[in-house]
Amino acid sequence: MSERLEFRSKSPFEIYHILSSLEALTEHSAYADLHLPEGEGPFGCVVAVHGSRGWANHHEDHIRNWLESGLAVCQLHPFSTRSVESVVEDQLSVTYAMILADAFAVKNILDSDDRIGAIGIAGWSLGGTVATYSAWSPLIEVLGTPFDAHLPFYPATHLRPDVKEWSDAPMLILHGTDDDWTPIGLVEGLLPELPNATLHTYSGAHHAFDSTEEKRWIPKAIRLGKRTVKIEENGHMSGIWKFGIRFPMNELRQRRLALRIIRNRGAHVMGTPVAREDAFQRGTSFLLTHLRHDS
Repeated sequence: MSERLEFRSKSPFEIYHILSSLEALTEHSAYADLHLPEGEGPFGCVVAVHGSRGWANHHEDHIRNWLESGLAVCQLHPFSTRSVESVVEDQLSVTYAMILADAFAVKNILDSDDRIGAIGIAGWSLGGTVATYSAWSPLIEVLGTPFDAHLPFYPATHLRPDVKEWSDAPMLILHGTDDDWTPIGLVEGLLPELPNATLHTYSGAHHAFDSTEEKRWIPKAIRLGKRTVKIEENGHMSGIWKFGIRFPMNELRQRRLALRIIRNRGAHVMGTPVAREDAFQRGTSFLLTHLRHDS
């Protein structure tokens, strides 16, 4: 059974705007699709967030698997809400900050639904970034209440907050060692800060290892390198260029300039059957352990 959830959200461009000026931003309509499994609730529920290419076949495969396992799934639509199809080539039309606002807004709706019990969040790539940083306490304090579990698939984890406070909800990160779009080294650098996170790696696996795609080069994809973005306590964001010089990363014009300077373009995607099968089993087991009502 599926039903449309309509709610109000906002579009903060960056985390800076969530922490400094969220109340001043205009609300707009947004929506998600709530899929319920067979049986009687309350059901554990997964808020699912797609990546930079939008909803893909392997995302839908995971959703079907979770439903068959007895979990509800709330499928976010942050791109279509904002009339965008993809952010692969700009990463600016819809940002992780905007999707974070959507994820917590729809969670507020689910929290009041008697059919829904514990609520987790899962996402791929860009959505994996949301699934990761939705556990950062300063964001939770502004946007809503904590999720009960976090399942990021190959997230971009280049943000380094000065405030080292995170939810202690369990987190399982699934990542390929040969990912050249969202490098695993960024996850390994953040992992010591996360209080209850596990990183499971797939040797030789690329981005979208849980898909069935043949190995493919996406020439205009904006990829990450080794650089990180600092988030100060007041939300101010900055990155280091050359000679230790920091440049601000709060506003659209600043992000555009950074993209022109850094010029990180091109990344691979490739499905890996063994990793795909394991990710389906491992991810589902993790969610059932932490979200199922009768667990």
